[in-house]
Amino acid sequence: MTTVFVSHPQSKLAHYFGDRASAALQAIAQVRFNPTDTDLSSADLAEQARDCDAIVSYRQTAGDEALFAALPQLKAFVRCAIDIRNIDVASASRHGVLVTRASAGFVPAVAEWIVGAMIDLGRHISASSEGYHAGRTVASAMGRELRGSTLGVIGYGQIGRYLCDIALALGMRIVVHDPHTATGRAEFAQATLEALLAQADFVACLAAATGETENMMNAAAFAAMQPHAFFINASRGDLVDEDALLAALDAGVIAGCALDVGRAPDQMPSLRVAAHPRVIATPHIGGLTPPAVEHQAMETVSQLAEIFQGRAPQGAVNAAEAFRWRQAFRVGA
Repeated sequence: MTTVFVSHPQSKLAHYFGDRASAALQAIAQVRFNPTDTDLSSADLAEQARDCDAIVSYRQTAGDEALFAALPQLKAFVRCAIDIRNIDVASASRHGVLVTRASAGFVPAVAEWIVGAMIDLGRHISASSEGYHAGRTVASAMGRELRGSTLGVIGYGQIGRYLCDIALALGMRIVVHDPHTATGRAEFAQATLEALLAQADFVACLAAATGETENMMNAAAFAAMQPHAFFINASRGDLVDEDALLAALDAGVIAGCALDVGRAPDQMPSLRVAAHPRVIATPHIGGLTPPAVEHQAMETVSQLAEIFQGRAPQGAVNAAEAFRWRQAFRVGA
C-alpha cells in the first residue's frame, strides 16, 4: 500500500482536514501525520516524510527544491488548498513530482463573511459591542443600509460573482473592476479602479495576488475613496499597502475597514493594522466553515485515489512533467 504524509500541524488538522477526510485517506493508503504542532521546515518535512509516496500539504507547507531533491520516493505533492505560491512547481517538475491543488470550495463562506463585514461596519456592531464589553455607555450612531448602497467589487472571480448576486438580492448597486474578465451582466456596471473607488460605499477587494496587483490599494487608491466608504479585504494581504491604509484610517480618508487577511504569517491580518480602532479583523476565517474545509479535504483524498490509479486528477498542475508518478503508477501503460 502507498504511504502518505499529512503535513498539517496537530492543532490545524481538525479545522483544515478533519476526521472524515483522515478516515477516507486511511482507507486508501498508509498515513503518517505531522507529530508536531509546527509548520515543518523543508529539512524536517523531508525527515518526517522519508519513503512516502505522497504528501498532503497544509497551506503553509513549502514545496521547494531542497524538499523534492531530498525525497527520491516522492511522487505527488498534493496541496489541500487553492494557493500554490509557496510550491516551486518548476523544481517539482524537474524531479518528476506531480503537484495538485484543491478547488475553491469556500466561495459561499467567504462571500457571506464579506456581507457580515459590511453589515458590521455599516451598523457599528463591533464598535458598539466593544464599548459595552468595556463597561461604557455607548452613544447611538447613524447606520448605513446595504440596500441602496454601492458595492465596488475588485476582481470578478468565483467569489466576486457569488458576492455580486447576493448584493443584488439585497438591493445594492454593483460596480465591478476586473481588467481581465467581463461580467456579461447588464445589471453590474464595469469600471476602472479609480471610477469604482470614487462611487463605492463599500469596496470589497477580491483580486488575485500577483505581481501586477501587489499594493494595488495604495495611498492614491485610498484617497480616491469616499470619506464615508469602507474597505474590505478577503483576498490576500499582498494587495494592500499597510502604511497607506493606516494613514488613511488615521486621517479619516476612509471610514473604516474589515480584514480577514494580511501580511502576518499564515496570511493573517497584521497586528499593527488589526489593532486600529476603525478596523474589524478576523484570523483568516472567511473560508473556515465545515462545508468549505470538507470540500477541499475530501477533494484532496479523491485526487490521491486518482493518482494511485494512474490517472491525472482534476487540479493537477504539471502532469506531463511528473515522470516519477507516471513511472510508479504505470501511467499510459
